[in-house]
Amino acid sequence: MESLKAIWSAVLDSLRDLLPIILVIGFFQFAVLQQPIPNLGEIVIGIVFVVIGLTLFVQGLNMSLFPIGESMAYSFASKGSLFWLLCFAFSLGFGTTIAEPALIAVAREAAIIAANGEMIENSAQSMDSYALGLRITVAISVGIAIMIGVFRIIMGWPIQYLIVIGYTGVVIMTVLAPPEIIGIAYDSGGVTTSTITVPLVTALGVGLASSIKGRNPMVDGFGLIAFASLTPMIFVMGYGMLV
Repeated sequence: MESLKAIWSAVLDSLRDLLPIILVIGFFQFAVLQQPIPNLGEIVIGIVFVVIGLTLFVQGLNMSLFPIGESMAYSFASKGSLFWLLCFAFSLGFGTTIAEPALIAVAREAAIIAANGEMIENSAQSMDSYALGLRITVAISVGIAIMIGVFRIIMGWPIQYLIVIGYTGVVIMTVLAPPEIIGIAYDSGGVTTSTITVPLVTALGVGLASSIKGRNPMVDGFGLIAFASLTPMIFVMGYGMLV
């Protein structure tokens, strides 16, 4: 009985989270466009699927990704090996980003546009190579970003100084990079902070800050995602200058 209550509560939470989107769409469809919603039955079924999927996703985060990220951070901190902790941070950033569905979609679309614009050869092999190179570049940049963020937590450095330095680099690279790659670079910074990367990286930061004496999880545990969205912009613009 308690499990059914928990499931029903989770479904209601997901529906409440989606309610603003439903209200906005309904308002503009009926009040502004003044038209009935086409394929209403299919849309209702789709919303039900979204609610179920969102509920399962959130429960999965709470049951597995957040706990495993925090427990591994505790384990590495207690082990006391900076080298292996930084290796884990890089591997986590790289692995979660290379598998990010949003990044895969953006890289594939960028390759198609680059081929149509005659920036690369218009062939499947050339487009696949371009997309893979873009994904690997972003993944490496996120791995380095998480590694820097973890080192910041260990050393207790204020995050604002590193962020200012990073965005100064973004501005400089924006001036130097080809115009064709700038938009892709900025979007790459956004898509890295998505469904796979955010939960694990956040859990790593909070767990690490909680396990190190003198660190405040609220102050020091967050901020890794900012690095993860910052460095891809610099790296992708550098990738565009080279390729």
